[in-house]
Amino acid sequence: MRHRRSGYGLFQLLVLLAFLLILLAMLLPAVQKVRESAARMQSMNNLKQLAIAMHNYESTHGHLPPGVDAQKFSALMQVLPYIEQDNVYKAIDRNKAADDDANAVIRGTLIKTFMSPLDGAERPDPKSGPTSYFLVAGVKPALEDNDGVFYRDSKTRFTDITDGTSNTTLMLESLRGEAGVKPFDVRRQHVELKKEDLKGLKDTAGVKEFADGNNGIVGDRGSSWMDGRFLRSTINVARGFNDPKPDVDCGGEGGLAGPRSGWGGVNVGMCDGSVRFAASGIKHDTWKAVATRAGGEIVPADW
Repeated sequence: MRHRRSGYGLFQLLVLLAFLLILLAMLLPAVQKVRESAARMQSMNNLKQLAIAMHNYESTHGHLPPGVDAQKFSALMQVLPYIEQDNVYKAIDRNKAADDDANAVIRGTLIKTFMSPLDGAERPDPKSGPTSYFLVAGVKPALEDNDGVFYRDSKTRFTDITDGTSNTTLMLESLRGEAGVKPFDVRRQHVELKKEDLKGLKDTAGVKEFADGNNGIVGDRGSSWMDGRFLRSTINVARGFNDPKPDVDCGGEGGLAGPRSGWGGVNVGMCDGSVRFAASGIKHDTWKAVATRAGGEIVPADW
């Protein structure tokens, strides 16, 4: 006589399915946290490579590369040979400007070392290779004669950094821009003003334009590792972390900006070659203190 094997009823199957869904819901945040941690470590590794490259450049030339030179080239472009991108460096026509058609093909090269895996945004400019890592010019609006490490035609030596290399920022990670002429995210879009507006620029600059959604809303933040102009690959910390006021660019010559993030802080490369995670709670005064090379500020303990 055959015995019938008891199977699962519909109720038991539903209970099992519910249990599996609950288990999955519990595991997903943990998986996401692990992925974010790995991405953060990769971003810190990118910054570490760039910091070492800057040190090697300074040892070779006696000074750090300029934040932006007369041909609009960035310091990131100058250190390509030190991050195993010598072929890209040699293909650049340095007698022509960074935004010249002669450099169009190379300008579009994607270099992973310049891109944070924490930021999944598309290229701000589809024809240019972007960067997530911005060279810190200082705290003043203009790129000309700023008080940080990378500004217009700068040739900073590590001995010029009297505040201490461990207390001075070399570069910082920030969200890249996202195209669109209508304002939707102050972290990814900014207001573009004229070069002439840089003189006498006030802290409230750009607020009305962004709120009204007038012409001048752009999303080319971090659009080109080759281009050293303001908010392409250089930045200041005139604004605090995720400031509700929009960043402002005055014709690439300077403006108002600050670190932007969607993950609770940003990775920062220091002049001594170290890399640290700067959490969102760090005060703006602290950001300003570590952005200058010789300001004599006392760096607060929260840094």
